[in-house]
Amino acid sequence: QVQLVESGGGLVQAGGSLRLSCAASGGTSSSYAMGWFRQAPGKQREFVAAIRWSLGTTSYADSVKGRFTISRDNAKNTVYLQMNSLKPEDTAVYACAARSGYYLATKAYEYNFWGQGTQVTVSS
Repeated sequence: QVQLVESGGGLVQAGGSLRLSCAASGGTSSSYAMGWFRQAPGKQREFVAAIRWSLGTTSYADSVKGRFTISRDNAKNTVYLQMNSLKPEDTAVYACAARSGYYLATKAYEYNFWGQGTQVTVSS
């Protein structure tokens, strides 16, 4: 069973940066794809970014392109989300997810395993 644990959330002023981490254990492999999603109060969960463990190929939501960067450290079994130029509308609970297979899925239902999430709050 895959376990995912996020860390790195917090409170930051608009224009600031945060780096989220997602530590994976229990069976992820190079054939997995990892994703970050976020959910703001009263809104649906939305796709943020995804990456393939093996090749490092990435995909981003239009709303974060040029500001967020997803990366992975295979030796540490950890995926990162570097968030720069943060805006108040980026405020949400951010969760990482894993799915078997190489497809860079952008829909939450396409992921099999989820972390608990970490709160990111951006003040104006």
